[in-house]
Amino acid sequence: MNDFQKIEKFGNQIALYAERAYSYVEMIQISDDISREIGARTLVFCLCSNNKESLFGYVGFIRGKVVPLLLDASISFEQLQKLIDLYEPNFIWATKEHQELSAKYKHSFEFENYALYKMPNPIQHNLDDRLALLLTTSGSTGSPKFVRLSYENIFSNAASIAEYLDIGPNDKPITTLPMSYSYGLSIINSHFIKGASIVITDASIISKEFWNLCKEHNVTTFGGVPFSYEILDKLKFQDISLPSLKKLTQAGGKLPPTLFSKFVEICSAKGIEFYTMYGQTEATARMAYLPCDKNRDKAGSIGIAIPGGEFHLEDDAGSKITQPYTTGELIYKGQNVSLGYAESYRDLSKQDENKALLHTGDLAYFDSDGYYFISGRKKRIIKLYGNRVSLDELELFLSEHGYTCICGGKDDHLNIYTLQDDVNQMKKIMKEKLNLKGYKIVKIDTIPRNHFGKILYSELPNWAE
Repeated sequence: MNDFQKIEKFGNQIALYAERAYSYVEMIQISDDISREIGARTLVFCLCSNNKESLFGYVGFIRGKVVPLLLDASISFEQLQKLIDLYEPNFIWATKEHQELSAKYKHSFEFENYALYKMPNPIQHNLDDRLALLLTTSGSTGSPKFVRLSYENIFSNAASIAEYLDIGPNDKPITTLPMSYSYGLSIINSHFIKGASIVITDASIISKEFWNLCKEHNVTTFGGVPFSYEILDKLKFQDISLPSLKKLTQAGGKLPPTLFSKFVEICSAKGIEFYTMYGQTEATARMAYLPCDKNRDKAGSIGIAIPGGEFHLEDDAGSKITQPYTTGELIYKGQNVSLGYAESYRDLSKQDENKALLHTGDLAYFDSDGYYFISGRKKRIIKLYGNRVSLDELELFLSEHGYTCICGGKDDHLNIYTLQDDVNQMKKIMKEKLNLKGYKIVKIDTIPRNHFGKILYSELPNWAE
């Protein structure tokens, strides 16, 4: 199931607006040329920005059954080198202006501003036949853990999204999220399989360039995480005139209730469909959506399972919960559930470990109408402006840089507690090595612990419940 091998049928329809328009025919030709340079089925790192080079590379790799590992182009070379050592890609698709890669590796193929860097000692990867793509789960912490996604995962999820959003060839989304992020990538996948035209840009939604592109190309839809909607609110979105805009989507965390209600009313007044959604990279992108006509009646709900998916809840004993308003762990079943994780190239031969079933780690309940509501998390994972961040992995990262820290907080609010005085140096490392927003460093005198040595997070100052 590789629907990118079927997009030839869209012919001369416009696939992409970058500096100019590219038809599906042109995109396929360029994408296949990039993939053809690699030749055999192997692993390639793709350092992505929202540009035509990254997108054409991705499409070509998927079409040619080359397995891309997608990374944000802003990743530090220190983190990149660690991943190269762990996964040993045979090629890296990245900008020609990447100083460290240009100095270290040769390349023989270029397209516009990107080059295909060839590793000097290529290995023969043992890749599972179903493996199509590797995506990170941890935002910007540089974790070696990646989600292994199959072709069926990618395109069954894209088809479900296209169904409930009613995506067609007349849709024109504009990129607002990194394509290396599962939500951003799902927008690309779900529109390309329907012959839509994507306006690709790295321009921020606070820039005039972004809104000029929206008007120039008559953009019909875009998506965002909660932070995106906070910015739109500050920009007074209700006063922005964009008659072509028909759909807004939101995922990557829960919107604050007041902001959600505000956008429901704004979109209703403007005739815009407003969809809030729920997902995880482990389920390719999305598992649930709230139908537009339920925005008022079911405010705060993640909604219902996407087409082809199913939810149920389990109690602590693993028994299925059948009574409404009873909290348990949210379990999802669907063909978009990933194959499992990888932490090095040795894991790329693994088969399907999940068998279409995902324990989300989220606590939830359903109401009498079968709509689900998230009530908490089982594990120490928060979302910072759309990026999932493991607090344990962040503590380990800081420890490797010489800082004993405790991390806590809630979505979009990260507290980093330290016993050390050089807070400014820690901020410098965070800025240089990570790309996180919404954190605060708090100096404390002691780490509160119980007699078993367990940290008492509730006793930390400025603790946000």
